[in-house]
Amino acid sequence: MTAPEARGPRTAGAGPVTGHRADRAGGESAGPAGGDLARRATADPLFRLVAYALEAAHGRPPTAVWSAPYAFHLGSPGLVAAAGWPTAAAAAPRSDGLVRLSSLAHPADSCDLPLTLSGPPPAAPDWAVRPYTVLRALARAGYGRGGSDLHVQGSLTGAAGLATAEPAECAVALAVADVHTAAGARPDRAELAGLLAGALPDGDDGLRRAVLFARPGRALLVGPEPRRRQRYVTFDPAASGDRLVLVAVRGEAADRPRELARAVACARRAGALSAWQPGPRPGRSVLVLLPRARLTAVRAAVAEDFRGRGVPVPRFLNIAVAGAARREE
Repeated sequence: MTAPEARGPRTAGAGPVTGHRADRAGGESAGPAGGDLARRATADPLFRLVAYALEAAHGRPPTAVWSAPYAFHLGSPGLVAAAGWPTAAAAAPRSDGLVRLSSLAHPADSCDLPLTLSGPPPAAPDWAVRPYTVLRALARAGYGRGGSDLHVQGSLTGAAGLATAEPAECAVALAVADVHTAAGARPDRAELAGLLAGALPDGDDGLRRAVLFARPGRALLVGPEPRRRQRYVTFDPAASGDRLVLVAVRGEAADRPRELARAVACARRAGALSAWQPGPRPGRSVLVLLPRARLTAVRAAVAEDFRGRGVPVPRFLNIAVAGAARREE
């Protein structure tokens, strides 16, 4: 069923003028507060952490912190949605042509790199290669040629089975574009989607579109052109009395397809309605839709089967159908 038109994803605009902000043309102007987020008791712990980590790693507070949801495919072709688990990126602008990258997931692999627009990229730790590629693409488009300080942190690891690269790329692009855009302006999400698709063609463009344009309780129907009007359909398990659960198996990669199939079979026998892969390629998890009243029974059935065979019990993660990336104030 096609959903009625709703308000777009929340993208916060400029807040109180307290800090330093570099505009797209390379100058500086006052911008929204971001530096006090680390010390704000009411802020989400992840966003406090990423703001504090940037300050601890690079010696100054962020100008902006953005959150970007993990995303997943639905069973129907072309439908994607966002999950209520975020990746966060904190950024502050520079003017010396240097990018300084850090992540709590890679505490020994922070790096300072020259921001070059052409030629081979500088050597970087594996985790920083994709963020640097995003920064380079942004700089070519006029965002942040002076450089940036950047800290990235996710709320999930790859073990959960949801794609980690696409939300991180979107969070980086939004945070860096924000701090290098004139105060009062908002990053152009369609433009950023195109930049990311061109810079990282091996990524999942559908997942990026979900990260950038999703709405709570809606699935996004993705097409070939990011700038076209977004189309949505209702997908709100909670509103219909159901639960959406991610089931992630552990163990050797070669065993995962078999163990996932077994987990799905157990879940179906215990009352699950449907199950599907969250990405276009087989991985370590499946999404399971089930009546709320059957959640305990499904978890128990799957756990009993795996425990009885001496196999690590899968991880269950509740998934809310969430909105798009947003600026954290």
